[in-house]
Amino acid sequence: MMKKIVILFSVLFLNLVSANNFLMPDEAFKPYAKVNKSGDIEVGIEIAKDIYLYSEKVALKVTQPEGVSIQNLQKPQSVLHHEEQVYLQSPKFTFGFASKEKLSGTIPVSIELAYQGCSEQGLCYEPLTQEFTLSVDASSFHTGSFDSPQKVQTKEVGKELSQTDAIANTIKSSGTLIIILTFFGFGLLLSLTPCVFPMIPIISGVIISQGEGLTTKKAFALSVVYVLAMAVAYTIAGVLAGLFGSNLQAALQTPWVIYSFAGVFVALAMSMFGFYELKLPDSLVTKVSQNSNRSGFIGVAIMGFLSALIVGPCVAAPLAGALVYIGQTGDALLGGAALFSMSIGMGIPLIIVGVSAGKFMPKPGEWMTMVTAIFGIMMLGVAIWMLEKVVSASTIMLLYALLGIGTALYLGAFKADGHVFKRFVAVTTFIYSTALLVGYLGGSSSMTKPLEFLKPATGVVGVTAQTHKLSFEVVRSIEELDALLEKNKGKKIMLDFAADWCTACKELDEITFEDAAVQSSLSDYVLIRADVTANGVKEKALSKKYGVFGPPALIFFDTNLAVMESKTIVGFIEPKPFIEHLNKLGE
Repeated sequence: MMKKIVILFSVLFLNLVSANNFLMPDEAFKPYAKVNKSGDIEVGIEIAKDIYLYSEKVALKVTQPEGVSIQNLQKPQSVLHHEEQVYLQSPKFTFGFASKEKLSGTIPVSIELAYQGCSEQGLCYEPLTQEFTLSVDASSFHTGSFDSPQKVQTKEVGKELSQTDAIANTIKSSGTLIIILTFFGFGLLLSLTPCVFPMIPIISGVIISQGEGLTTKKAFALSVVYVLAMAVAYTIAGVLAGLFGSNLQAALQTPWVIYSFAGVFVALAMSMFGFYELKLPDSLVTKVSQNSNRSGFIGVAIMGFLSALIVGPCVAAPLAGALVYIGQTGDALLGGAALFSMSIGMGIPLIIVGVSAGKFMPKPGEWMTMVTAIFGIMMLGVAIWMLEKVVSASTIMLLYALLGIGTALYLGAFKADGHVFKRFVAVTTFIYSTALLVGYLGGSSSMTKPLEFLKPATGVVGVTAQTHKLSFEVVRSIEELDALLEKNKGKKIMLDFAADWCTACKELDEITFEDAAVQSSLSDYVLIRADVTANGVKEKALSKKYGVFGPPALIFFDTNLAVMESKTIVGFIEPKPFIEHLNKLGE
Protein backbone atom coordinates (compact mmCIF):
# COMPACT_ATOMS: atom_id res chain seq x y z
CA MET A 1 0.00 0.00 0.00
CA MET A 2 2.80 2.41 0.92
CA LYS A 3 4.52 1.70 -2.39
CA LYS A 4 1.35 2.59 -4.31
CA ILE A 5 1.13 5.88 -2.42
CA VAL A 6 4.73 6.68 -3.26
CA ILE A 7 4.08 5.91 -6.93
CA LEU A 8 1.00 8.17 -6.96
CA PHE A 9 2.89 11.09 -5.47
CA SER A 10 5.78 10.55 -7.86
CA VAL A 11 3.42 10.90 -10.82
CA LEU A 12 1.83 14.08 -9.46
CA PHE A 13 5.03 15.85 -8.54
CA LEU A 14 7.58 14.42 -10.96
CA ASN A 15 7.89 17.63 -12.94
CA LEU A 16 8.46 19.63 -9.76
CA VAL A 17 11.16 17.41 -8.25
CA SER A 18 13.01 16.86 -11.52
CA ALA A 19 14.44 20.33 -11.22
CA ASN A 20 16.15 19.25 -8.00
CA ASN A 21 17.89 15.89 -7.38
CA PHE A 22 15.60 13.45 -9.22
CA LEU A 23 15.90 12.36 -12.83
CA MET A 24 13.10 12.52 -15.36
CA PRO A 25 11.91 9.09 -16.61
CA ASP A 26 13.69 9.46 -19.97
CA GLU A 27 16.91 10.21 -18.07
CA ALA A 28 16.54 7.38 -15.55
CA PHE A 29 15.52 4.71 -18.09
CA LYS A 30 16.67 4.36 -21.70
CA PRO A 31 14.99 1.33 -23.30
CA TYR A 32 16.28 -0.03 -26.60
CA ALA A 33 15.78 -2.90 -29.05
CA LYS A 34 18.16 -3.90 -31.84
CA VAL A 35 19.45 -6.74 -33.95
CA ASN A 36 22.95 -7.61 -32.79
CA LYS A 37 25.90 -8.88 -34.85
CA SER A 38 24.81 -12.51 -34.37
CA GLY A 39 21.42 -11.78 -35.89
CA ASP A 40 19.65 -12.17 -32.53
CA ILE A 41 17.31 -9.63 -30.98
CA GLU A 42 18.65 -7.68 -28.04
CA VAL A 43 16.20 -5.77 -25.84
CA GLY A 44 17.27 -3.91 -22.72
CA ILE A 45 16.99 -0.88 -20.49
CA GLU A 46 19.95 1.30 -19.64
CA ILE A 47 19.44 2.63 -16.14
CA ALA A 48 21.12 5.66 -14.63
CA LYS A 49 23.22 5.66 -11.47
CA ASP A 50 21.28 4.87 -8.24
CA ILE A 51 18.29 3.64 -10.26
CA TYR A 52 16.91 0.11 -10.08
CA LEU A 53 14.08 -1.83 -11.75
CA TYR A 54 11.58 -4.24 -10.18
CA SER A 55 12.11 -7.57 -11.91
CA GLU A 56 8.45 -8.54 -11.61
CA LYS A 57 7.45 -5.31 -13.40
CA VAL A 58 9.74 -5.92 -16.37
CA ALA A 59 7.74 -7.71 -19.06
CA LEU A 60 8.73 -8.36 -22.66
CA LYS A 61 6.01 -9.12 -25.22
CA VAL A 62 7.11 -10.14 -28.74
CA THR A 63 4.73 -10.45 -31.70
CA GLN A 64 6.00 -12.17 -34.86
CA PRO A 65 4.42 -13.76 -38.00
CA GLU A 66 2.71 -17.14 -37.80
CA GLY A 67 5.09 -20.06 -38.12
CA VAL A 68 7.92 -18.22 -36.32
CA SER A 69 8.79 -18.86 -32.68
CA ILE A 70 11.15 -17.59 -30.03
CA GLN A 71 14.22 -19.66 -29.12
CA ASN A 72 17.28 -19.38 -26.85
CA LEU A 73 15.82 -16.67 -24.64
CA GLN A 74 18.47 -15.29 -22.27
CA LYS A 75 17.19 -13.38 -19.24
CA PRO A 76 19.09 -11.23 -16.74
CA GLN A 77 19.48 -12.33 -13.11
CA SER A 78 17.74 -10.29 -10.44
CA VAL A 79 18.94 -9.75 -6.87
CA LEU A 80 17.26 -9.10 -3.52
CA HIS A 81 17.25 -5.39 -2.64
CA HIS A 82 15.02 -3.69 -0.05
CA GLU A 83 13.18 -7.03 0.27
CA GLU A 84 12.30 -6.97 -3.45
CA GLN A 85 13.75 -8.80 -6.47
CA VAL A 86 15.29 -6.03 -8.61
CA TYR A 87 17.81 -5.27 -11.34
CA LEU A 88 20.61 -3.06 -10.00
CA GLN A 89 22.43 -3.22 -13.35
CA SER A 90 20.99 -2.52 -16.78
CA PRO A 91 19.00 -5.64 -17.73
CA LYS A 92 19.32 -7.18 -21.18
CA PHE A 93 17.22 -9.85 -22.94
CA THR A 94 18.48 -11.70 -26.01
CA PHE A 95 16.69 -14.25 -28.17
CA GLY A 96 16.59 -15.66 -31.67
CA PHE A 97 13.88 -17.02 -33.98
CA ALA A 98 13.08 -20.34 -35.53
CA SER A 99 10.66 -21.19 -38.34
CA LYS A 100 9.09 -24.39 -39.63
CA GLU A 101 10.20 -23.59 -43.18
CA LYS A 102 13.17 -21.86 -44.70
CA LEU A 103 12.38 -18.14 -45.09
CA SER A 104 14.05 -15.29 -46.95
CA GLY A 105 13.88 -11.52 -46.98
CA THR A 106 13.01 -9.47 -43.91
CA ILE A 107 10.04 -9.76 -41.61
CA PRO A 108 8.65 -7.22 -39.12
CA VAL A 109 8.81 -8.02 -35.40
CA SER A 110 6.84 -5.97 -32.86
CA ILE A 111 8.21 -5.68 -29.33
CA GLU A 112 6.49 -4.20 -26.31
CA LEU A 113 8.66 -3.57 -23.24
CA ALA A 114 7.01 -2.72 -19.91
CA TYR A 115 9.00 -1.69 -16.84
CA GLN A 116 8.93 0.21 -13.56
CA GLY A 117 11.69 1.33 -11.24
CA CYS A 118 12.76 3.55 -8.39
CA SER A 119 15.54 5.86 -7.34
CA GLU A 120 17.71 5.08 -4.31
CA GLN A 121 16.75 8.58 -3.12
CA GLY A 122 13.21 7.36 -2.51
CA LEU A 123 11.29 8.33 -5.66
CA CYS A 124 9.37 5.56 -7.47
CA TYR A 125 8.38 6.12 -11.10
CA GLU A 126 5.08 5.23 -12.69
CA PRO A 127 4.88 2.05 -14.86
CA LEU A 128 6.20 2.75 -18.35
CA THR A 129 5.86 1.02 -21.73
CA GLN A 130 7.94 1.34 -24.88
CA GLU A 131 7.14 -0.20 -28.28
CA PHE A 132 9.60 -1.12 -31.03
CA THR A 133 9.32 -2.50 -34.57
CA LEU A 134 12.33 -4.21 -36.07
CA SER A 135 13.02 -5.65 -39.52
CA VAL A 136 14.75 -9.00 -39.08
CA ASP A 137 16.61 -11.00 -41.73
CA ALA A 138 14.58 -14.22 -42.04
CA SER A 139 17.47 -16.13 -43.63
CA SER A 140 19.17 -16.26 -40.22
CA PHE A 141 16.26 -18.17 -38.63
CA HIS A 142 16.76 -21.75 -37.52
CA THR A 143 14.43 -24.26 -39.11
CA GLY A 144 12.64 -27.25 -37.61
CA SER A 145 9.44 -28.24 -35.87
CA PHE A 146 8.53 -25.69 -33.21
CA ASP A 147 5.48 -24.47 -31.42
CA SER A 148 4.79 -20.99 -32.70
CA PRO A 149 2.66 -18.84 -30.42
CA GLN A 150 1.85 -15.45 -31.86
CA LYS A 151 2.88 -13.69 -28.66
CA VAL A 152 5.56 -14.64 -26.18
CA GLN A 153 5.64 -12.84 -22.86
CA THR A 154 8.73 -13.26 -20.72
CA LYS A 155 8.33 -12.07 -17.19
CA GLU A 156 11.33 -12.41 -14.90
CA VAL A 157 10.35 -13.94 -11.60
CA GLY A 158 13.05 -14.07 -8.95
CA LYS A 159 14.20 -17.54 -8.01
CA GLU A 160 12.62 -18.68 -4.79
CA LEU A 161 15.23 -18.64 -2.07
CA SER A 162 15.40 -20.04 1.41
CA GLN A 163 15.35 -17.51 4.22
CA THR A 164 19.06 -18.05 4.76
CA ASP A 165 19.96 -17.48 1.09
CA ALA A 166 17.67 -14.45 0.91
CA ILE A 167 19.55 -12.90 3.84
CA ALA A 168 22.87 -13.73 2.19
CA ASN A 169 21.68 -11.98 -0.98
CA THR A 170 20.67 -8.96 1.09
CA ILE A 171 24.29 -8.55 2.11
CA LYS A 172 25.45 -8.95 -1.51
CA SER A 173 23.08 -6.39 -2.96
CA SER A 174 22.60 -3.80 -0.21
CA GLY A 175 24.69 -0.88 0.94
CA THR A 176 26.81 -1.18 4.06
CA LEU A 177 24.55 1.05 6.17
CA ILE A 178 21.46 -0.95 5.20
CA ILE A 179 23.24 -4.20 6.09
CA ILE A 180 24.35 -2.88 9.48
CA LEU A 181 20.86 -1.62 10.35
CA THR A 182 19.16 -4.80 9.07
CA PHE A 183 21.36 -7.10 11.12
CA PHE A 184 21.01 -4.86 14.15
CA GLY A 185 17.25 -5.40 13.81
CA PHE A 186 17.80 -9.15 13.46
CA GLY A 187 19.79 -9.02 16.70
CA LEU A 188 16.98 -7.26 18.55
CA LEU A 189 14.57 -9.98 17.42
CA LEU A 190 16.98 -12.76 18.41
CA SER A 191 17.32 -11.20 21.87
CA LEU A 192 13.72 -12.23 22.50
CA THR A 193 14.44 -15.92 21.87
CA PRO A 194 15.22 -18.46 24.62
CA CYS A 195 18.79 -18.78 23.33
CA VAL A 196 19.71 -15.42 24.88
CA PHE A 197 17.78 -15.80 28.15
CA PRO A 198 20.58 -17.62 30.03
CA MET A 199 22.76 -14.55 29.61
CA ILE A 200 20.33 -12.40 31.64
CA PRO A 201 21.20 -13.93 35.04
CA ILE A 202 24.87 -14.02 34.02
CA ILE A 203 25.17 -10.29 33.36
CA SER A 204 22.89 -9.46 36.30
CA GLY A 205 24.98 -11.61 38.63
CA VAL A 206 28.22 -10.13 37.33
CA ILE A 207 26.95 -6.60 37.95
CA ILE A 208 25.56 -7.37 41.40
CA SER A 209 28.79 -9.14 42.39
CA GLN A 210 30.62 -5.79 42.16
CA GLY A 211 29.23 -5.08 45.63
CA GLU A 212 28.98 -1.73 47.38
CA GLY A 213 29.78 1.49 45.61
CA LEU A 214 28.29 0.35 42.28
CA THR A 215 26.88 3.36 40.45
CA THR A 216 24.53 3.42 37.48
CA LYS A 217 27.36 4.80 35.36
CA LYS A 218 29.67 1.91 36.28
CA ALA A 219 26.86 -0.64 35.79
CA PHE A 220 26.34 0.77 32.30
CA ALA A 221 30.07 0.63 31.53
CA LEU A 222 30.33 -2.97 32.76
CA SER A 223 27.27 -3.97 30.70
CA VAL A 224 28.71 -2.39 27.57
CA VAL A 225 32.03 -4.20 28.12
CA TYR A 226 30.17 -7.50 28.53
CA VAL A 227 28.14 -6.99 25.34
CA LEU A 228 31.14 -5.79 23.29
CA ALA A 229 33.15 -8.84 24.37
CA MET A 230 30.18 -11.04 23.47
CA ALA A 231 29.92 -9.33 20.06
CA VAL A 232 33.63 -9.80 19.38
CA ALA A 233 33.34 -13.50 20.21
CA TYR A 234 30.33 -13.97 17.90
CA THR A 235 32.10 -12.12 15.12
CA ILE A 236 35.32 -14.10 15.36
CA ALA A 237 33.49 -17.43 15.63
CA GLY A 238 31.18 -16.48 12.76
CA VAL A 239 33.93 -15.35 10.40
CA LEU A 240 35.93 -18.54 11.07
CA ALA A 241 32.82 -20.66 10.53
CA GLY A 242 32.08 -18.88 7.25
CA LEU A 243 35.63 -19.14 5.93
CA PHE A 244 36.35 -22.70 6.99
CA GLY A 245 32.87 -24.21 7.28
CA SER A 246 33.61 -25.26 10.86
CA ASN A 247 31.38 -24.34 13.78
CA LEU A 248 33.64 -23.04 16.56
CA GLN A 249 30.78 -23.02 19.04
CA ALA A 250 30.12 -26.70 18.35
CA ALA A 251 33.76 -27.46 19.14
CA LEU A 252 33.28 -25.84 22.54
CA GLN A 253 30.32 -28.06 23.44
CA THR A 254 32.49 -31.00 24.50
CA PRO A 255 31.73 -32.39 27.97
CA TRP A 256 34.92 -31.15 29.66
CA VAL A 257 34.31 -27.59 28.44
CA ILE A 258 30.70 -27.68 29.64
CA TYR A 259 31.69 -29.10 33.05
CA SER A 260 34.42 -26.47 33.42
CA PHE A 261 32.19 -23.54 32.57
CA ALA A 262 29.36 -24.87 34.76
CA GLY A 263 31.94 -25.01 37.54
CA VAL A 264 32.72 -21.34 36.97
CA PHE A 265 29.06 -20.48 37.53
CA VAL A 266 28.94 -22.60 40.69
CA ALA A 267 32.02 -20.75 41.94
CA LEU A 268 30.38 -17.39 41.19
CA ALA A 269 27.23 -18.51 42.99
CA MET A 270 29.15 -19.60 46.07
CA SER A 271 30.87 -16.21 46.22
CA MET A 272 27.46 -14.52 46.12
CA PHE A 273 26.34 -16.65 49.04
CA GLY A 274 29.26 -15.15 50.99
CA PHE A 275 31.49 -18.21 51.23
CA TYR A 276 34.42 -16.26 49.77
CA GLU A 277 35.23 -13.24 47.60
CA LEU A 278 36.33 -13.74 44.01
CA LYS A 279 38.93 -11.22 42.90
CA LEU A 280 42.44 -11.02 41.52
CA PRO A 281 45.25 -10.90 44.09
CA ASP A 282 45.96 -7.32 45.12
CA SER A 283 49.61 -7.66 44.12
CA LEU A 284 48.62 -8.67 40.58
CA VAL A 285 46.06 -5.88 40.30
CA THR A 286 48.71 -3.37 41.38
CA LYS A 287 51.06 -4.60 38.66
CA VAL A 288 48.37 -4.34 35.99
CA SER A 289 47.15 -0.91 36.98
CA GLN A 290 46.88 1.39 39.94
CA ASN A 291 43.13 1.46 39.26
CA SER A 292 41.78 -1.70 40.84
CA ASN A 293 38.47 -1.23 39.04
CA ARG A 294 40.14 -2.29 35.81
CA SER A 295 40.32 -5.89 36.99
CA GLY A 296 36.53 -5.88 37.24
CA PHE A 297 36.21 -4.80 33.61
CA ILE A 298 38.67 -7.47 32.50
CA GLY A 299 36.69 -10.14 34.33
CA VAL A 300 33.42 -8.96 32.82
CA ALA A 301 34.97 -8.95 29.33
CA ILE A 302 36.25 -12.50 29.77
CA MET A 303 32.83 -13.62 31.01
CA GLY A 304 31.11 -11.98 28.03
CA PHE A 305 33.51 -13.57 25.55
CA LEU A 306 33.16 -17.05 27.01
CA SER A 307 29.39 -16.73 27.46
CA ALA A 308 29.00 -16.01 23.76
CA LEU A 309 30.90 -19.13 22.77
CA ILE A 310 29.69 -21.61 25.36
CA VAL A 311 26.27 -20.41 26.53
CA GLY A 312 25.91 -19.17 22.97
CA PRO A 313 22.91 -18.36 20.78
CA CYS A 314 21.27 -20.98 18.62
CA VAL A 315 21.97 -20.93 14.92
CA ALA A 316 19.23 -18.85 13.30
CA ALA A 317 18.55 -17.70 9.75
CA PRO A 318 20.30 -14.29 10.07
CA LEU A 319 23.43 -15.89 11.52
CA ALA A 320 23.40 -18.64 8.88
CA GLY A 321 22.79 -16.08 6.13
CA ALA A 322 25.87 -14.10 7.16
CA LEU A 323 27.94 -17.30 7.27
CA VAL A 324 26.71 -18.33 3.81
CA TYR A 325 27.72 -14.91 2.47
CA ILE A 326 31.20 -15.16 4.01
CA GLY A 327 31.61 -18.70 2.70
CA GLN A 328 30.54 -17.78 -0.84
CA THR A 329 32.40 -14.48 -1.23
CA GLY A 330 35.26 -14.72 1.25
CA ASP A 331 34.34 -11.17 2.32
CA ALA A 332 35.06 -11.59 6.01
CA LEU A 333 35.07 -7.82 6.59
CA LEU A 334 31.48 -7.11 5.52
CA GLY A 335 30.18 -10.44 6.85
CA GLY A 336 31.91 -9.83 10.15
CA ALA A 337 30.46 -6.32 10.34
CA ALA A 338 26.98 -7.80 9.86
CA LEU A 339 27.58 -10.35 12.62
CA PHE A 340 28.97 -7.68 14.96
CA SER A 341 25.95 -5.47 14.33
CA MET A 342 23.61 -8.40 15.01
CA SER A 343 25.46 -9.16 18.25
CA ILE A 344 25.10 -5.57 19.42
CA GLY A 345 21.36 -5.78 18.71
CA MET A 346 21.19 -8.95 20.79
CA GLY A 347 23.08 -7.19 23.56
CA ILE A 348 20.91 -4.08 23.89
CA PRO A 349 18.41 -5.79 26.25
CA LEU A 350 21.36 -7.20 28.22
CA ILE A 351 22.72 -3.67 28.69
CA ILE A 352 19.31 -2.57 29.95
CA VAL A 353 19.23 -5.50 32.37
CA GLY A 354 22.75 -4.73 33.57
CA VAL A 355 22.02 -1.06 34.14
CA SER A 356 18.81 -1.95 35.97
CA ALA A 357 20.70 -4.36 38.21
CA GLY A 358 23.01 -1.52 39.19
CA LYS A 359 20.41 1.23 39.40
CA PHE A 360 17.87 -0.61 41.52
CA MET A 361 20.31 -2.50 43.68
CA PRO A 362 19.21 -1.94 47.31
CA LYS A 363 21.39 -0.31 49.90
CA PRO A 364 23.64 -2.50 52.05
CA GLY A 365 21.70 -4.53 54.59
CA GLU A 366 19.37 -7.53 54.72
CA TRP A 367 17.79 -6.76 51.32
CA MET A 368 21.22 -6.48 49.73
CA THR A 369 22.10 -9.92 51.08
CA MET A 370 18.80 -11.34 49.82
CA VAL A 371 19.19 -9.91 46.30
CA THR A 372 22.78 -11.13 46.03
CA ALA A 373 21.72 -14.62 47.15
CA ILE A 374 18.90 -14.71 44.58
CA PHE A 375 21.38 -13.98 41.81
CA GLY A 376 23.53 -16.74 43.25
CA ILE A 377 20.57 -19.09 42.87
CA MET A 378 20.14 -17.90 39.27
CA MET A 379 23.81 -18.67 38.61
CA LEU A 380 23.29 -22.21 39.90
CA GLY A 381 20.27 -22.47 37.59
CA VAL A 382 22.44 -21.47 34.62
CA ALA A 383 25.02 -24.10 35.62
CA ILE A 384 22.32 -26.80 35.66
CA TRP A 385 20.94 -25.54 32.36
CA MET A 386 24.39 -25.94 30.82
CA LEU A 387 24.70 -29.48 32.18
CA GLU A 388 21.52 -30.41 30.27
CA LYS A 389 23.79 -30.72 27.24
CA VAL A 390 25.92 -33.50 28.70
CA VAL A 391 23.97 -35.33 31.45
CA SER A 392 20.72 -37.30 31.49
CA ALA A 393 17.29 -35.69 31.87
CA SER A 394 16.65 -37.52 35.16
CA THR A 395 19.89 -36.14 36.65
CA ILE A 396 18.88 -32.63 35.60
CA MET A 397 15.50 -33.15 37.29
CA LEU A 398 17.27 -34.14 40.52
CA LEU A 399 19.56 -31.09 40.41
CA TYR A 400 16.63 -28.70 39.81
CA ALA A 401 14.71 -30.39 42.63
CA LEU A 402 17.56 -29.90 45.09
CA LEU A 403 18.09 -26.30 43.95
CA GLY A 404 14.39 -25.56 44.33
CA ILE A 405 14.12 -27.10 47.80
CA GLY A 406 17.21 -25.23 48.94
CA THR A 407 15.82 -21.97 47.54
CA ALA A 408 12.49 -22.51 49.30
CA LEU A 409 14.21 -23.13 52.65
CA TYR A 410 16.40 -20.05 52.16
CA LEU A 411 13.32 -17.91 51.48
CA GLY A 412 11.76 -19.17 54.71
CA ALA A 413 9.05 -21.48 53.46
CA PHE A 414 8.33 -22.68 57.02
CA LYS A 415 8.91 -19.43 58.92
CA ALA A 416 5.68 -17.99 60.26
CA ASP A 417 7.10 -14.49 60.63
CA GLY A 418 8.05 -14.07 56.97
CA HIS A 419 6.48 -11.71 54.43
CA VAL A 420 3.30 -13.18 52.92
CA PHE A 421 4.37 -12.89 49.29
CA LYS A 422 7.85 -14.25 50.03
CA ARG A 423 6.37 -17.20 51.89
CA PHE A 424 3.95 -17.84 49.02
CA VAL A 425 6.83 -18.00 46.53
CA ALA A 426 8.87 -20.16 48.90
CA VAL A 427 6.05 -22.66 49.59
CA THR A 428 5.13 -22.90 45.89
CA THR A 429 8.76 -23.51 44.98
CA PHE A 430 9.04 -26.16 47.70
CA ILE A 431 5.92 -28.02 46.54
CA TYR A 432 7.03 -28.08 42.89
CA SER A 433 10.60 -29.04 43.76
CA THR A 434 9.35 -31.85 45.99
CA ALA A 435 7.25 -33.09 43.08
CA LEU A 436 10.40 -33.10 40.94
CA LEU A 437 12.25 -35.09 43.58
CA VAL A 438 9.43 -37.64 43.83
CA GLY A 439 9.31 -37.82 40.03
CA TYR A 440 13.05 -38.51 39.91
CA LEU A 441 12.69 -41.30 42.49
CA GLY A 442 9.78 -42.71 40.46
CA GLY A 443 11.78 -42.82 37.23
CA SER A 444 10.20 -39.78 35.53
CA SER A 445 12.24 -37.32 33.49
CA SER A 446 9.55 -34.76 32.60
CA MET A 447 9.93 -31.33 34.20
CA THR A 448 6.33 -30.44 33.33
CA LYS A 449 4.70 -33.74 34.40
CA PRO A 450 6.97 -35.19 37.07
CA LEU A 451 4.21 -37.22 38.76
CA GLU A 452 2.73 -38.70 35.60
CA PHE A 453 4.10 -42.12 36.58
CA LEU A 454 1.57 -42.20 39.45
CA LYS A 455 -1.36 -42.19 37.03
CA PRO A 456 -3.10 -45.60 37.23
CA ALA A 457 -3.08 -47.67 34.05
CA THR A 458 -6.46 -48.40 32.51
CA GLY A 459 -7.61 -50.78 29.84
CA VAL A 460 -10.86 -48.94 29.10
CA VAL A 461 -10.94 -47.86 25.49
CA GLY A 462 -11.18 -44.10 25.07
CA VAL A 463 -10.27 -43.20 28.66
CA THR A 464 -6.60 -42.50 27.98
CA ALA A 465 -5.21 -41.03 24.80
CA GLN A 466 -2.31 -42.74 23.07
CA THR A 467 0.67 -40.42 22.93
CA HIS A 468 2.40 -40.57 19.55
CA LYS A 469 6.10 -39.83 19.26
CA LEU A 470 7.80 -39.00 15.99
CA SER A 471 10.28 -41.69 15.05
CA PHE A 472 13.57 -40.58 13.47
CA GLU A 473 16.18 -42.81 11.88
CA VAL A 474 19.55 -41.54 13.10
CA VAL A 475 22.63 -41.09 10.91
CA ARG A 476 26.05 -39.64 11.67
CA SER A 477 27.87 -39.76 8.33
CA ILE A 478 27.38 -39.09 4.63
CA GLU A 479 27.53 -42.80 3.85
CA GLU A 480 24.78 -43.67 6.34
CA LEU A 481 22.58 -40.87 5.04
CA ASP A 482 23.10 -41.73 1.35
CA ALA A 483 22.16 -45.35 1.99
CA LEU A 484 19.02 -44.31 3.85
CA LEU A 485 18.04 -41.80 1.15
CA GLU A 486 18.44 -44.38 -1.60
CA LYS A 487 16.36 -46.86 0.39
CA ASN A 488 13.50 -44.34 0.62
CA LYS A 489 13.65 -42.93 -2.91
CA GLY A 490 10.20 -41.98 -4.14
CA LYS A 491 9.06 -40.83 -0.70
CA LYS A 492 8.97 -37.42 0.94
CA ILE A 493 11.91 -37.02 3.30
CA MET A 494 12.79 -34.56 6.08
CA LEU A 495 16.35 -34.43 7.41
CA ASP A 496 16.77 -32.89 10.87
CA PHE A 497 20.25 -31.76 11.93
CA ALA A 498 20.35 -31.93 15.74
CA ALA A 499 22.72 -32.25 18.69
CA ASP A 500 22.36 -33.00 22.38
CA TRP A 501 23.95 -29.64 23.28
CA CYS A 502 21.60 -27.65 21.02
CA THR A 503 18.94 -25.79 23.02
CA ALA A 504 16.76 -24.96 20.02
CA CYS A 505 16.83 -28.63 18.96
CA LYS A 506 15.25 -29.55 22.29
CA GLU A 507 12.64 -26.86 21.76
CA LEU A 508 11.80 -28.38 18.39
CA ASP A 509 11.41 -31.80 20.00
CA GLU A 510 9.44 -30.64 23.02
CA ILE A 511 7.22 -28.01 21.39
CA THR A 512 6.96 -28.42 17.63
CA PHE A 513 7.39 -32.16 17.17
CA GLU A 514 5.16 -32.88 20.19
CA ASP A 515 2.27 -31.03 18.56
CA ALA A 516 -0.44 -33.42 17.36
CA ALA A 517 -1.16 -31.41 14.22
CA VAL A 518 2.55 -31.40 13.30
CA GLN A 519 2.76 -35.15 13.83
CA SER A 520 -0.23 -35.62 11.56
CA SER A 521 1.31 -33.40 8.86
CA LEU A 522 4.54 -35.41 9.00
CA SER A 523 2.80 -38.78 8.89
CA ASP A 524 3.70 -39.39 5.22
CA TYR A 525 7.34 -38.25 5.61
CA VAL A 526 10.40 -40.36 6.18
CA LEU A 527 12.10 -38.69 9.14
CA ILE A 528 15.89 -38.79 9.38
CA ARG A 529 17.96 -37.19 12.11
CA ALA A 530 21.58 -36.23 11.50
CA ASP A 531 23.12 -36.42 14.98
CA VAL A 532 26.10 -34.03 15.02
CA THR A 533 26.61 -34.07 18.79
CA ALA A 534 30.13 -35.50 18.57
CA ASN A 535 31.17 -32.88 15.97
CA GLY A 536 33.82 -35.28 14.67
CA VAL A 537 35.23 -35.64 11.16
CA LYS A 538 32.20 -37.57 9.85
CA GLU A 539 29.70 -35.16 11.40
CA LYS A 540 31.56 -32.12 10.06
CA ALA A 541 31.66 -33.61 6.56
CA LEU A 542 27.93 -34.31 6.72
CA SER A 543 27.14 -30.77 7.84
CA LYS A 544 29.42 -29.26 5.20
CA LYS A 545 27.81 -31.26 2.38
CA TYR A 546 24.43 -29.70 3.14
CA GLY A 547 25.73 -26.24 4.04
CA VAL A 548 24.73 -26.53 7.70
CA PHE A 549 26.78 -24.31 10.03
CA GLY A 550 25.08 -25.63 13.15
CA PRO A 551 21.86 -27.25 14.36
CA PRO A 552 18.95 -27.04 14.20
CA ALA A 553 18.35 -27.21 10.47
CA LEU A 554 15.50 -28.95 8.65
CA ILE A 555 16.17 -30.00 5.05
CA PHE A 556 13.52 -31.43 2.74
CA PHE A 557 14.02 -33.82 -0.19
CA ASP A 558 11.60 -34.39 -3.06
CA THR A 559 10.71 -37.85 -4.34
CA ASN A 560 13.77 -37.80 -6.64
CA LEU A 561 16.08 -37.17 -3.65
CA ALA A 562 16.77 -33.59 -4.76
CA VAL A 563 17.20 -31.07 -1.95
CA MET A 564 14.42 -28.46 -1.93
CA GLU A 565 16.89 -25.69 -1.16
CA SER A 566 14.38 -22.86 -0.88
CA LYS A 567 12.42 -24.80 1.75
CA THR A 568 15.23 -25.27 4.26
CA ILE A 569 14.45 -24.12 7.81
CA VAL A 570 17.24 -22.88 10.07
CA GLY A 571 16.57 -22.46 13.78
CA PHE A 572 13.49 -23.06 15.91
CA ILE A 573 10.02 -22.75 14.37
CA GLU A 574 6.64 -22.81 16.10
CA PRO A 575 4.11 -25.57 15.26
CA LYS A 576 1.66 -23.39 13.30
CA PRO A 577 4.17 -21.77 10.88
CA PHE A 578 5.86 -25.18 10.52
CA ILE A 579 2.58 -26.74 9.37
CA GLU A 580 2.06 -23.85 6.94
CA HIS A 581 5.58 -24.47 5.64
CA LEU A 582 4.80 -28.16 5.10
CA ASN A 583 1.61 -27.28 3.23
CA LYS A 584 3.60 -25.10 0.83
CA LEU A 585 5.99 -27.92 0.01
CA GLY A 586 3.37 -29.58 -2.15
CA GLU A 587 2.53 -26.43 -4.09
